[in-house]
Amino acid sequence: MLKLFCPDLYLESIYKLDLDSIKEKNIKGILVDLDNTLLPWDSKHVEEKLIGWTQYCLKEGFSLCIISNNKYKRIKRCSELLGIPAVFGSYKPFKSAFKKGMDIMGTQPEQTAVIGDQIFTDVFGAKRMGLYAILVKPISSRELYWTRIMRLMERRIIKILENKKLITLD
Repeated sequence: MLKLFCPDLYLESIYKLDLDSIKEKNIKGILVDLDNTLLPWDSKHVEEKLIGWTQYCLKEGFSLCIISNNKYKRIKRCSELLGIPAVFGSYKPFKSAFKKGMDIMGTQPEQTAVIGDQIFTDVFGAKRMGLYAILVKPISSRELYWTRIMRLMERRIIKILENKKLITLD
């Protein structure tokens, strides 16, 4: 059961991702969460650093696609500003969001990574689909009330995984 909540990689942020190391794993596409992964929760400001990161990933040959449980207008705006596609109207951890993202990118499960800041949506959804799961620390502590409650359980799971030496923060 614990393996469904155990990320394959645990990072401080998206900017710590070593693209060469995931290329070695035959990853060709990255499904990436929006809130507290790419941008602070509910923020509309897209920094140049983030645009540079997405352009670098694309230049290195990766396909990118946003998968988010946020509102259509916000996802669409960020998708357009970053120049990458997005999945709308599907909710993680349901499989349909991940399947739609892989269809958009043209990847198979073994070629796909998911980057997100939540264990119960991003990691769990990725693991049950057979995708490479990358957990990042949330950018901001500002988030929905429900998410703050879930963070209490997430912190316990992360502590257990760290104590069992199943994950370390890179």
